[in-house]
Amino acid sequence: MSEFIRIEKLRPHTSVITLDRPERMNSMSFEQMIPLHDAIEEVAADNDTWCVVLTGTGRGFCAGADTQDSEPPPNIAGLTLTRIATRAMSILADLVPAMRRMPQPVIAAVNGAAIGGGMCLSLGADIRLAGESAYFRAAGINNGLTATELGLSFLLPRAIGSSRAFEIMLSGRDVSAKEAAEIGLVSRTVPDAELLGAALDLADTINGWSTQGVQLTKRMIWSGLETASLSAAVELESHTQLFVRLTTKNFEEAKKARKEGRKPVFED
Repeated sequence: MSEFIRIEKLRPHTSVITLDRPERMNSMSFEQMIPLHDAIEEVAADNDTWCVVLTGTGRGFCAGADTQDSEPPPNIAGLTLTRIATRAMSILADLVPAMRRMPQPVIAAVNGAAIGGGMCLSLGADIRLAGESAYFRAAGINNGLTATELGLSFLLPRAIGSSRAFEIMLSGRDVSAKEAAEIGLVSRTVPDAELLGAALDLADTINGWSTQGVQLTKRMIWSGLETASLSAAVELESHTQLFVRLTTKNFEEAKKARKEGRKPVFED
């Protein structure tokens, strides 16, 4: 992929995408974010990957904007500054939607700093686990910009409620891993040394269920965040549930396994 991005299969059916530029705290330079986007698309298309873990190396999950010298966005010859800026933002802005488009559930194993765009990147995952040293900051406001970027104004209020989201985004303060777990920004906090193992164990649990059921559940939860009414959500859920029920033998296998006192084997 890239010297700054790794893709590994550390457990069966689970791909780990690792941001690997610790000296820059995995900041959002184009030389790292473009390969990350490519990695997301590559893993999404891998039929043998049923679950994805996204993490970083070193002291930072992703420290947001790269303030050091880095490469410009690609294919900008002949463009004015304003068009270059638009292209650059478009590249970064598609990272979270690309994660949403992945059929597999994405678990963010947040190590260290998740700042600015890095915090947004973590919100693009379906599940977040945090190491004890992790912290989050909506840093755009600290830099004289807005705290609203890469989908944060949509995702954060839905994750933790509007009042907390307003306070965190307007104050620019750090949110510790402990507080993040208390307010629902992450599912739970684990010791740093156990973070990747905890994410892989969770992926193993998810992979033990029907791949079709899991992937459609992810799609339905994301759709539910944008559904305007309960009746519309129920309608979508009903069609999805019937689809899996009538096109697989999974339910019959679940009943048989329960009767026989064993773990079900879903073949979809």
